[in-house]
Amino acid sequence: MTTRFLTRRSALNLVAASTLALATSVAVAQTAWPTKPLRLVVGFPAGSSPDLTARTLAEPLAQALGQPVVVDNKPGAGGNIAADFVAKAADGHTFGLMINGNMTIAKLLNPATPYDPLKDLAPVSLLATAPLVLAASTQLPAGAPAVLAAVRQGGDKINYGTPGNGTVAHLGMELLKTKAGLAPVHVPYPGNPQVITALIAGDLQLALLPPGLAMPQVRAGKLQAVGVTSAGRSSLVPDVPTLADAGIAGFQLEIWNAVAGPASTPKPVVDKLSTLLAEIVRRPEVREKLFNQGWQVAGTSAEGLAKRVQRDTAEMGEVIRRNNIRPQ
Repeated sequence: MTTRFLTRRSALNLVAASTLALATSVAVAQTAWPTKPLRLVVGFPAGSSPDLTARTLAEPLAQALGQPVVVDNKPGAGGNIAADFVAKAADGHTFGLMINGNMTIAKLLNPATPYDPLKDLAPVSLLATAPLVLAASTQLPAGAPAVLAAVRQGGDKINYGTPGNGTVAHLGMELLKTKAGLAPVHVPYPGNPQVITALIAGDLQLALLPPGLAMPQVRAGKLQAVGVTSAGRSSLVPDVPTLADAGIAGFQLEIWNAVAGPASTPKPVVDKLSTLLAEIVRRPEVREKLFNQGWQVAGTSAEGLAKRVQRDTAEMGEVIRRNNIRPQ
C-alpha cells in the first residue's frame, strides 16, 4: 500500500517536474532570445522593394529586441539564393524577408531549386500585400468591358508582357486567361520597364503591373487601367475598380512579402518575432512608409502566413502544371 502510494506520488512528481521543465524552457526561449544580432537576409539588391521593406523594419525591430538587426543582401535567382541560405541557417538568428515565389512555388517552378519552401522554411509573418493592375494599351478600345471584348475577339493576335517566365505577372495572366476566357500570347521581357515601353508603343496590348509602375502612366494618358486584381478595391489605387467589377468572377491575385526562418526555428521564437512584426507594421509611421513603398499592411500570425502559403502554392502550382511553365 505504502509502496503503491510512493510510486503514484513519484509519478506525479515526475509529471510536475516535466511540466515545470517545459514551462521553463519556453520561458527561456521567450525571454533569452535573441542573444546576438539578427540577420535579415534579402534576396534582391539594395534599393529594391524587398530591401526597402527590410530597412523600414530593421530599426524598430532592433529596438524591440534589444539587439541590432543587420540587413544582408544576397541577390540572385529571383530571391531563391537568399531563401536557400535562410533555409540552411543554423544559428537561430537568421531570417529572410521574402516575396511570394520564394515561399510558395520555387520548387514547383524549378525542381532544381535546392530548398523546399513548404518543408525547409518556418513562416513567421505576412508583412504586406499589394494587388496588380491589369494595364492595357491605349490602342485598344477605352473602358474595361470594351478592352476585354477586344482581347477576346483578338484571340492569339493579342500579346501580353511580363518580366519573365514564372513571375507572378506571368502566372497571374495565365490564371486570368482561364478565368476570363482569353487567349493572349505571352512575351517575356527583361523587366517591367521594358514591358511598359512596349505597351506604350503598342507592341503589347496587356500586362499585369505593380500599381506604383502602372498608375503614373495611366494618369499621363499613356496606358489604361482595366482593373485591380484584389478581391475589393485597394487603398493603393482607390480610383481603379476590381476585375470582378469588370465581370471576371473568382479571380484574385496579390503580390506580398513576408518574414520566414529555417524550419528548425523554435516555435516560441517564431511566435515572439511574429507578434513583434505584426505590432511594428501597424505603427502609423511604419504603415505610412510601407504605403509609400506600394504596400498595404497585413501583419499576420505565423499560422496566418502558413495558410496563405498553402493557398497560393495550390493555386499557382496548378497554373504551373497546367501550362508546363519553367523559368527561362
